Amino acid sequence: MSRAFYSAPVGEFLAESTSSIVGKIVLNFPHELQGTQRDAWHGQIEHLHETLKDYSDGHVAFEFQIPRIGRRADVILLLRGIVFVLEYKVGQKTYDRAAIDQVTDYALDLKNFHSASENLPIVPILIATGGSARPFSFERSADGVYKTNLANLNSFPEALRLGLDLVESPGLHPETWLTANYRPTPTIVEAATVLYETHSVEDIARHDAAENLSTTCAQVSEIIREAEGSRRKTICFITGVPGAGKTLAGLNIATERQSKQAGSRAVFLSGNDPLVSVLREALARDSVAKAKERGVKLSLEAARKETHVFIQNIRHFRDDTFQNSEAPHEHVVVFDEAQRAWRLDQLQSFMKRKRGVSNFLMSEPHFLLSVMDRHDWCCVVCLVGGGQEINTGEAGIGEWLEALGTHFPHWDVFYSDQLRGNEYDWQGTLQASLAKLKAQSKPGLHLAVPLRSFRAEKLSSFISSLIAANSPEAAQLLTEIPKYPITQTRDLAVAQHWIKSKARGTERYGLLASSGGLRLRPEGVVVKLKASPEHWFLNGRMDVRSSWRLEDVATEFDVQGLELDWAIVCWDADLRSENGKWAGYKFSGDRWQVVRKEERLRYLLNAYRVLLTRARQGIVIFVPKGDAEDPTRSPSYYDGIYRFLQLCGIPETTA
Repeated sequence: MSRAFYSAPVGEFLAESTSSIVGKIVLNFPHELQGTQRDAWHGQIEHLHETLKDYSDGHVAFEFQIPRIGRRADVILLLRGIVFVLEYKVGQKTYDRAAIDQVTDYALDLKNFHSASENLPIVPILIATGGSARPFSFERSADGVYKTNLANLNSFPEALRLGLDLVESPGLHPETWLTANYRPTPTIVEAATVLYETHSVEDIARHDAAENLSTTCAQVSEIIREAEGSRRKTICFITGVPGAGKTLAGLNIATERQSKQAGSRAVFLSGNDPLVSVLREALARDSVAKAKERGVKLSLEAARKETHVFIQNIRHFRDDTFQNSEAPHEHVVVFDEAQRAWRLDQLQSFMKRKRGVSNFLMSEPHFLLSVMDRHDWCCVVCLVGGGQEINTGEAGIGEWLEALGTHFPHWDVFYSDQLRGNEYDWQGTLQASLAKLKAQSKPGLHLAVPLRSFRAEKLSSFISSLIAANSPEAAQLLTEIPKYPITQTRDLAVAQHWIKSKARGTERYGLLASSGGLRLRPEGVVVKLKASPEHWFLNGRMDVRSSWRLEDVATEFDVQGLELDWAIVCWDADLRSENGKWAGYKFSGDRWQVVRKEERLRYLLNAYRVLLTRARQGIVIFVPKGDAEDPTRSPSYYDGIYRFLQLCGIPETTA
């Protein structure tokens, strides 16, 4: 299937009438056609018919699909080894930032995810038909993506001539380029919006990751079909390396069943409030925007109601089913971050304090399983992150297995064999628990290919070595991820300058810190001032609540399950390098107190693991210098952290 609505060598394009070309584009257009859209295509074709008379050796493609973003570039012009990305803004007199970012994003997407574009120059040009002429500057970035040039209808031919004169290229064959593999790695927000429109993971993920995701989703679908056919109750545990797409797999499983009969539909549940809020709001905003493109009026409030049915907070689901003794509508439940479910004591305390229910005698896994056990058949899909428990009362997977063994031995259990690994079975009890159940290992239930860090598939291994305080192994692994910059600085202003210089288009960056980093406050990083996740992750540059402003800091609780392109990770004295090991501290009152409980130290290590694995393209770590006159910020605390990161191979940036 062609990625473009119309594609032809320039010679054929010049010989074909405008009306014929528009007709072919219209045949592929999936929505109700607006007159303004037809007029826009007509104008673009007429303009390029005139401009390309002397360039019959090229190839032109209209409405070229950019899968990860879920949009289409107006025109791709392949000419003499250069990929020109053209975006027309018909009738516009100004070159606004959103339009510049849009065409820049298209160029970056091609460079990062289109295999034939990896070594080619990408030249984005924004054409505002009513804009004023601007001087052209062909500034090349290190990866071969040029700075977006601005042109109007009259100045575009000059931009094209200058580009061909100034940009060097190894050359390409248009047909090779047009049929090359597209291997995108979307953010979870991008993936959710595309999946919500009933696309599949194959449309939005690079081949190896999509194959891994498809295998996992197919295995779960087969388990669901067998459970429904045999009227049995099943649970399956999906594991994955950080950033491998566990949440994406869960959303895919849920969206695949939205068109099913009501009895076998799925709901996506998460106890991760920021993730739920961000995904719901992103889906709602996208639905409104897509409706507007189709000429349909949809209010944001109505769109939000729809997304609230599809993605639910686990606590709301729990409250509804606690008050209602009937089985829920859904036979299939996808539970994200299942290892973070609450233990008995945590849920018991919550129900007493917040719901007025005394003597609640079930852990969260026990209660959720009891709810689904009301059905004649069901399937619970648990998405499990290794080393991701970050808060008091989070039970890990052991609580699920304990509930199954004690109260639901009749359930069928399917699990990834990785569940036996140290990151999941850190207490060494899961293997014995699995042996007591009707449990079967399924290799397809593990996601091994990272999606988040498309520049560095070994990033999670590097971070694991760093968290394990194994600096020699970390230093070696860092040499194997040269395309993913990791640097450190003792100056926050330097970190801010570094990250701003790296980000292009709408690549999102932000400020991260541990929730226990209370002595970052003198540096202007105040973790107690809670960021609003929807605004922080979704709002534009001019909004002071946006991550782009580098004013509000997000903690591990705000960002788990979500991601940025670039991140500043602020490292406080709550986690220090002492005698070759990590030592944890909690700031209480006016002093630091040693974290002695192994469980609490593990939560702290996991918090930094989460922070260090949020960025898709690179991170800068800010380690304060401290203050010799402030005993809570002794330079010795921070110097030890800085030196250890140096041993891990992380250089200091001064730019």
